Amino acid sequence: MKLAGNTILITGGGSGIGRGLAEAFHQSGNQVILAGRRQSMLDQVTAVNPVMQAVTLDAANPVAIREFGNIMSEQFPDLNVLINNAGIQAVESLQTQSEDLAEVEAMVTTNLLGPIRLTVALLPLLQRQQDSTIINVTSGLAFLPGAFVPTYSATKAAMHSYTLSLRYQLRGKTDILEVIPPYVQTDLGPNHGKDSRAMPLNEFIAETMAILRNEPAATEIVVERCKPLRFAAESGNFHAAFEGLNRAMG
Repeated sequence: MKLAGNTILITGGGSGIGRGLAEAFHQSGNQVILAGRRQSMLDQVTAVNPVMQAVTLDAANPVAIREFGNIMSEQFPDLNVLINNAGIQAVESLQTQSEDLAEVEAMVTTNLLGPIRLTVALLPLLQRQQDSTIINVTSGLAFLPGAFVPTYSATKAAMHSYTLSLRYQLRGKTDILEVIPPYVQTDLGPNHGKDSRAMPLNEFIAETMAILRNEPAATEIVVERCKPLRFAAESGNFHAAFEGLNRAMG
């Protein structure tokens, strides 16, 4: 992926990792378009970065996503990079869970169906470009599940699998990258932004951009702090790491 001269759409760009990536790519010489549900959050980012543009998008609404694809084609015909970053997370107690699974279904819709639908909607536009890239932001919990966030972990594991298939099918046409964050200080969950166990957001963004810059052939962007999660199975340490993670976080 080239790091400058792109027109980039970032979902969930109003806060956290999405905002961090948006500002880093903007500073690297790209046109950045933010997408998110909350206009107020998008406005905060564009107020500080007035060259950026923002559009509202409800990633849980399949009709809205189809219409959004048409809008992008009309307003941003040079769009060549899609970053599927939007996501939500909820802690679940499976033994006491209510039969009302609205929160669970919302995670599946936002974290999995949303990026799949958006990829399908924008792929014709992306493939019209000379160079195009799709970046899916998953999680270290895709590889070492957090039992305290089971549905979130499952959706991220599914997105990892989808990313592998997407890369295979689009080989030679569109570059497919996967950014795999560890626990990062954002507003994804209660008190995440202040938890000293989480990686500071600015450090995560800086290391991620350095990997993109220095390892252009990399298909997975894994910061050092996430490698124990990503490679727990390959290292033969999966069961001990799984127990350790969930004891520490539970």
